[in-house]
Amino acid sequence: MIYLQLFWSFLKIGFTSFGGLSMIPLISSEMLAHGWMNAEEVSDIVAIAEMTPGPLGLNCATFAGMRSAGLLGAVAANLGVLMPSLTLCLLAAVFYNRFRKAKVMQNIMVGVRPTCLAMVAGVCLTLSATNYATVAGVSLPSVAIGVLDLVLLLVRKWSVPAVIGISAALGLLTFGVAPMLFA
Repeated sequence: MIYLQLFWSFLKIGFTSFGGLSMIPLISSEMLAHGWMNAEEVSDIVAIAEMTPGPLGLNCATFAGMRSAGLLGAVAANLGVLMPSLTLCLLAAVFYNRFRKAKVMQNIMVGVRPTCLAMVAGVCLTLSATNYATVAGVSLPSVAIGVLDLVLLLVRKWSVPAVIGISAALGLLTFGVAPMLFA
């Protein structure tokens, strides 16, 4: 039964999101609603999915399905998340190619762009609560790593994989090694 639930959950996610970061609130909602994961585990899944090659939604489906129900759960979640994307992309390609010069299509795109930006901003705010806040308050080392990431990406123009690697090493040192040394 869990396989059908995973398939259905990720089918809904695939049909109701636009891929990428816009899937995260929906994935979080489904994982929490079914009790498959808690908020911290969802945040970990998203972090792992961002670090691994491939589409975020597919990576999240793989990790969430695997975490919830093993290999068959990962397969069910992947089939669910891929089915709507493939179907809609094929239909969209046909219709966009046919109507791309139409005024109504250009107007639709003017409305869709800010919506996507707002969804990404919402995800950033939601993830900030679980990544920068602790029981004791704001985690200053986490904020420092985040600011460093922004500087490396926007000012220094470093590659995303390099910044992820540095962030992982800093997180390991700050939250893994340092507490053991100073405990």
